[in-house]
Amino acid sequence: MTESQRPSGEYPMYPSYGNGEAAYPPPPSYQPAQPVFPDPVGPGVSEPPAPRRRVRKPVALLAAVAIAAAIVGGGTATVIGRLTDDPATTAAGSGIVPGTTVSQSDKGTVAGVAKALSPAIVEIGATSTAGQSTGSGVVITSDGEIVTNNHVIADASQIKVTLSTGKTYTADVVGTDADKDLALIKLQGASGLKTATLGDSSQVAVGDEVVAIGSPEGLTGTVTSGIVSALDRDVTVAKEGDNGQSQGQGQDQQGGGRQWPFEFGGQQFNGDTGESTTTYKAIQTDASLNPGNSGGALINMNGEIIGINSAMYSASSAAGQGSSSAGSVGLGFAIPVNTLKADLDTLRAGNGS
Repeated sequence: MTESQRPSGEYPMYPSYGNGEAAYPPPPSYQPAQPVFPDPVGPGVSEPPAPRRRVRKPVALLAAVAIAAAIVGGGTATVIGRLTDDPATTAAGSGIVPGTTVSQSDKGTVAGVAKALSPAIVEIGATSTAGQSTGSGVVITSDGEIVTNNHVIADASQIKVTLSTGKTYTADVVGTDADKDLALIKLQGASGLKTATLGDSSQVAVGDEVVAIGSPEGLTGTVTSGIVSALDRDVTVAKEGDNGQSQGQGQDQQGGGRQWPFEFGGQQFNGDTGESTTTYKAIQTDASLNPGNSGGALINMNGEIIGINSAMYSASSAAGQGSSSAGSVGLGFAIPVNTLKADLDTLRAGNGS
């Protein structure tokens, strides 16, 4: 065997991988180069990013649940606010005072409007020195505030109100405004009444379908329908309560043959308006109105009050005919509901004019 000429220990002996007891070679005398990872972001990053925790799904789920809860809560609040009877609550930006409205499935139908609003329309019977008179009114609060025409209750010594259910209440006058032919009365001991929604008459357009509900000739809850024929008509009526003459002429008096005297276009209709009068802008409608509808509601197809019926033309007054020919000829007028809403604080304060 030939001997190695290398000094012993000069070079390490590396074992072959076949020897089971042999050790791996000792580490080299220099620091080996570290592996270089690809740059995941850009220059300046020398280490790989730490793996991120996968928390996105739980957070997203919680966020989705929170959003859904907010939507449901907001929708519920909207519905509750819409149905409340609080007269001070109004829908933001719309000028609508909420109350009973037509269900979604019945919107746009006369039957739907009648079903929803009839419980909020009442018959008013007023007793005065001039006799008995009949008119209509609109319930606006659950404890019995009712709006009507001033000429319906002017100078009344006693006021009786009959609901659609037939129940009767005694009412007191809260405030009147003869210049606008408006009045506010309050039932004694009432609660839980159905209320009407006061809409926005500035949104009314000629040709809109409308429904009128009132008590013509004492026929409580009579429903008629038509369209808006014109806007901003100048209507002049007797200013009730100033004297006995105008009071007797202006009220819808059963059995006395007296109608709604008013002036329009320089002519007088339904009799003499008297010396004391007031003029207001009115909505004209062809919905049938008859004596007793005064103070009742003119309603849009969403079930919102857009006007308070106040005057109508009776053909018999112009032709000098008997009462058998009397009745609506499709020429009626209503005080815009925005006029009423602007006057409510004054009426509630008990102020009159």
